[in-house]
Amino acid sequence: MADYKRHVAYKLKIGDVIQGKRIFDADKFSFIELGDKKISRVNVIANVVDRYSSVEKSYISLTVDDASGQIRIKIFGDDVNKFSDISQGDTVLIMGLIRVYNDELYITPEIIKKKDPKYLLVRKLEFDKIKPKEVNKDIIIALSDKIIDKIKNSEPNGIGSDKLMEEFKEIEPSLINQEIKKALEDGIIYEPRPGIVRYLG
Repeated sequence: MADYKRHVAYKLKIGDVIQGKRIFDADKFSFIELGDKKISRVNVIANVVDRYSSVEKSYISLTVDDASGQIRIKIFGDDVNKFSDISQGDTVLIMGLIRVYNDELYITPEIIKKKDPKYLLVRKLEFDKIKPKEVNKDIIIALSDKIIDKIKNSEPNGIGSDKLMEEFKEIEPSLINQEIKKALEDGIIYEPRPGIVRYLG
């Protein structure tokens, strides 16, 4: 267990955990891939919607739901006593390891803490805060046209990417870079030297 402590416990929605790409090493599950992240430990907040326990087998199964999806929390052996007070209807924070058995993705918990239900909303607001803002397609098209016009009007010397950032400082730099890259790929502009773009038409 000590080895896994080195891995970050990522705050995720259950729906994202379920959708992650499962990566195996010689048939043994290793982690899930989400974007550029390799995830083996997670931190989720959810409601317990179902609870099953077997005294003979020293086993508890909790089904938890955070409105984005459901996943099972499987508790074995000595940990059964540790988490025996968790009941259906509880809101819980879970930190644990992602596992796969018989094609089912589940979590083996290291920590389960009861929380006030408001923490579900707090976590949702956290996710909303970091979620990329959707940009209206018409705005992107208008921005693209303005960038191309600015580059065209800078001929014959071209213009620096940093200068374009200054010209459109009210726009997210990532959006400007995205449109410059697209124009380069489409052959509308070219880069005679690093950081300088010119109009090709």
